[in-house]
Amino acid sequence: MTSKMNRKINTLSSHVLDTTNGKPAAGIMLTLTLPDDTHFAGTTDKDGRFNQWGTIDFLAGEYCIRFHCKDYLISTHGQSFYPFIDIHFEMTKNGGHYHIPLLISPFGYSSYRGS
Repeated sequence: MTSKMNRKINTLSSHVLDTTNGKPAAGIMLTLTLPDDTHFAGTTDKDGRFNQWGTIDFLAGEYCIRFHCKDYLISTHGQSFYPFIDIHFEMTKNGGHYHIPLLISPFGYSSYRGS
């Protein structure tokens, strides 16, 4: 029997950067959807980061983070083409740390698996 202390656990963090301003995007709400369709929510801090998912046990499977960026982009730039951005990704067993950065502007976005 493997104890929880001996098992590698996946972790998750995110970072949103405003590429138009060259600054972190604070106050963006995130919604995380787990493989079993359970939802959790949070908001980026002053550095545009979020990793406070509580006691979620991130098992292997497909996940989605929805970045609710419309309010931020309208308040910062006066316009937003994307009301939200969904990033779908897959965690593997013992996959380690997953970092999902999002680079946004009023009319474009980019993401990748960070470290």
